[in-house]
Amino acid sequence: QVQLVESGGGLVQPGGSLRLSCAASGSILSIGPMAWYRQAPGKQRELVAAVSLGGSTNYADSVKGRFTISRDNAKNTVYLQMNSLKAEDTAVYYCNVDVLIPLEYSYTKFWGQGTQVTVSS
Repeated sequence: QVQLVESGGGLVQPGGSLRLSCAASGSILSIGPMAWYRQAPGKQRELVAAVSLGGSTNYADSVKGRFTISRDNAKNTVYLQMNSLKAEDTAVYYCNVDVLIPLEYSYTKFWGQGTQVTVSS
């Protein structure tokens, strides 16, 4: 059906930067909102940032001014540029994309497999 492939995670020192990517492929008629979530050990999954089809964005308070979400509709890809990373940003990051697939009349949410981001000196 639909596959979401994430890339860009890794180990970075505090104050460093990383850029995550999530590309959607498969039976896609249309893509709606795209978002990034994260889950740290022992914590619930939380919304980090989201971008609408029209480009409107919203961010968790903890990442405002440091992270930037963007999308390339031609490539069915969403990005998360993360700057000034802190130890508390350490988590598994998941992309979440609303996709309209054939024979469906509403959008279905799909999740990426997750990519580890570790901020440590």
